[in-house]
Amino acid sequence: MTYDVEAVRAQFPALAEGLAHFDGPGGTQVPAAVADAVADALRSAVSNRHGDFASSVRADAIVDGARSAVADLLGVDPRGVFFGPSMTANTYVLARTLGATWQPGDEVVVSRLDHDADVRPWVQAAARAGATLKWAEFDEKTCELPTEQYEDLLSDRTRLVAVTAASNAVGTMPDVRAIADLAHAAGALLHVDGVHATPHGTVDVPALGADFYSCSAYKWYGPHVGITVADPALLETLLPDKLVPSSDEVPDRFEFGTSQFESLAGVTAAVDWIASLGSGASRRERVVDAMAAIAAHESQVFTRLYDGLATRDDVTLVGAPSRRTPTVAFTVDGRAPQQVAKALGDEGICVWAGNYYAVELMRRLGLEDTGGAVRAGVVCYTTTDEVDRLLGAL
Repeated sequence: MTYDVEAVRAQFPALAEGLAHFDGPGGTQVPAAVADAVADALRSAVSNRHGDFASSVRADAIVDGARSAVADLLGVDPRGVFFGPSMTANTYVLARTLGATWQPGDEVVVSRLDHDADVRPWVQAAARAGATLKWAEFDEKTCELPTEQYEDLLSDRTRLVAVTAASNAVGTMPDVRAIADLAHAAGALLHVDGVHATPHGTVDVPALGADFYSCSAYKWYGPHVGITVADPALLETLLPDKLVPSSDEVPDRFEFGTSQFESLAGVTAAVDWIASLGSGASRRERVVDAMAAIAAHESQVFTRLYDGLATRDDVTLVGAPSRRTPTVAFTVDGRAPQQVAKALGDEGICVWAGNYYAVELMRRLGLEDTGGAVRAGVVCYTTTDEVDRLLGAL
């Protein structure tokens, strides 16, 4: 398909404000179709679920529709999709649930490349259980995560491995499939943080080998909803803490309280919007086609950004992974990252500075105490003109 970035941008009302958004790794703007879906749900009669009246039936349809949409986005069974207020909250639910089955001598493997939401819940659950914590380390020069280290980290006592599909800080995309194979050979489960990877290419969770895959809709043009997917048969074996009268069914028993119906309507709209950019007989086929087009556009724009930064003598790029999302972290000589972000912000250019919750990575690189780094990311609506604007302002 031909990718028309101006036609895409025209569907995002917020872009009319004139800001240049390189803050996509922290959350994207939403197309009008998503905002309309949220507003329509709020304007409609929607009651709580499982009632024998029209407004309750509508609530059930919204939830079922969102599960189906996520299933088409990620290539999974909708019966294995559960929602929460954030990926962090969902991961804590899993960590508490799985951690209750661990014993002293069991082992948990986490990565220093990861966002803290895929680190701290597992660290804390392991500590409560008396389990042994092991760390996968990244190469400090390239920010690659060597796969072979997992052969030494894993044993028959390993219960869980947590790893990111893409670093939200530097974009590194580890070989998740290879790590999954090693984890499963050791009898361990694999939790994959897909928050940063999902917006930038086709996701096929079964092909990745992930037992659990978590992401956030607000990173791919939707509302603030956390999403975790798994084989429903696996979820059937897990018993999270829950209220007595709440559903015992899967996946409902992993969701606490009343669903955020308007946001779930927005989740469906976001997947439908992505699919509208592609072609194919099914929504899944259209999503796959659209994500390929988005990835190609992002790659072209990111090359201009990366090369523009790399040629500057006063800029130091953080890491050089061989396979990455269109995300770059950097520092500027003589300027704290927060100073750079503020100066760019004053020019209407949105970038983040700090550790972006990738605290273990920043500590290991020695950047945490100096303010971390500046981060810029490219998404579906970023243009080369905006890249030139950022480089000129810098």
